[in-house]
Amino acid sequence: MRRLFLALSILTLASCATTPAPQPEPTPAPVAEPPKAEDPQAFRAKMPTPGTPPELVLPSFEEAKLDNGLTVLVSSRRQLPLVYVGVAFASGGAVDPVGQGGLAELTYKMLLEGAGGRDTIALDNAFADLGVSPGLSVNPDGAFVGVRVLTRNADPALALLSDVVRKPTFSPKDFERRKKQQLADLVRNLGSPRFLAQQAYLKAVFGDAHPYGHPVGGLPATMEKLTLQDVKRYYQKNVGPRAAALVVVGDVTREQAVQWAKKYFGDWKGAAVPPPVPPAPPSPPREQLSVVYKPGLEQTFVLVGRPGLAMGHPDEYSLELATTVFGGFFGSRLNMNLREAKGYTYGAGAMSDPRLGVGPLTLYSAVRADVTGPALSEFVRELNDVKARPITSQELESAREGLIRSYPGFFETVDGLGSNVAQLFFKRRPLDEFARQVAGLEKATPAEVQRVAEAYLDPAAMQIVLVGDPDVIQKQVGPMNLGKLAPMDVAGAGAPAAGKAGKR
Repeated sequence: MRRLFLALSILTLASCATTPAPQPEPTPAPVAEPPKAEDPQAFRAKMPTPGTPPELVLPSFEEAKLDNGLTVLVSSRRQLPLVYVGVAFASGGAVDPVGQGGLAELTYKMLLEGAGGRDTIALDNAFADLGVSPGLSVNPDGAFVGVRVLTRNADPALALLSDVVRKPTFSPKDFERRKKQQLADLVRNLGSPRFLAQQAYLKAVFGDAHPYGHPVGGLPATMEKLTLQDVKRYYQKNVGPRAAALVVVGDVTREQAVQWAKKYFGDWKGAAVPPPVPPAPPSPPREQLSVVYKPGLEQTFVLVGRPGLAMGHPDEYSLELATTVFGGFFGSRLNMNLREAKGYTYGAGAMSDPRLGVGPLTLYSAVRADVTGPALSEFVRELNDVKARPITSQELESAREGLIRSYPGFFETVDGLGSNVAQLFFKRRPLDEFARQVAGLEKATPAEVQRVAEAYLDPAAMQIVLVGDPDVIQKQVGPMNLGKLAPMDVAGAGAPAAGKAGKR
């Protein structure tokens, strides 16, 4: 009965309950679309912005003088145990007597042909025992010999260097061998159009009698005449403590450098003094084209230039910027025209070379022989366009930035640091010269650069030198009315037959 009552009660309650409203079915969530794949080339749509350039840090230099007149130049760089030691000489190829071109280079190279009682082989071995080989460079304004050594080997390296500079052997046998070697190099170089063009160019711009009018290495005709007595006279006249500087850079202090200088060069004696500054050459209007004929050449080497200026001239930095815009980097006017637009050459350039005296301002290129005339026309047109198409602000800033940012490369190594210090000595510049240069490049105004460009890049004042096939030059260049074709026989390179010479 209880179970029946319970069941009836459940049924009665169930029948009295309210029926619930039906619930709506839930709306399904929208299906998300798969993400679109990113375009891997999208970054090309916007040029990346350059980062902040690093601060330019220039080396600092210190100077000292010994009682005998020797200059000591020091720059400390202590990051590595390396020292570069060298001796800079104030006389270079510009001091060669007339008709004795190459004497300075031959004399300085003889310093490494035995010294201090050692013959050539013994001297080489002594340096090799220190893990080094001395380097030597000779330029118009001076010469430099030096070595890079571990700091612990600086003393023995300086002892050898002192013997090289102060006690050269000047053996007759070594002199004849060295002279023959240089003569052979010169004769071999006569096959190079670039070498021939350089020799003709110096004559055209400076003249034979000017100190800068001959190549530092000489020519076969002058080298053949040099004697051992000539070398000894050059050495006695131009090498001595008052005309030299000991360069010590790297892992060293000024005090240590001076101590080394006194130890190895303090008792050095000599009457030599720095030579006078070479005089400024004349810069007359062009009247002729200097031509070196080389039959059968597939290219014509072109040099166009004039005397420029000396280091320290007020126009130096503005002219450097102007020549850089004109032909000093890949995007320059001359290169973009002759190479990129015309396809006449692999490259064309321009440079200003300030020296102790007035150095050359040079434009250059090796062009296809079949476009010799058109290429030369483009040289002249670009020069004329300096006035007709003034330098733009974009061109100027690109040149300025490129020049200033190149300075750290000059001092990457202690070798580079040492050679640049030596250049300051040759050219008699103050120790803050590199800071002056950067400041001058930064401050040069567009008006100054344009004025200097128009003054120095005047095509009428530019001498022209061509090395190439005579038929091509006479046929393509003769009718251009740029001047008479004047054949030059550079050290026997070969002038054309008399019937062809000078035809217009």
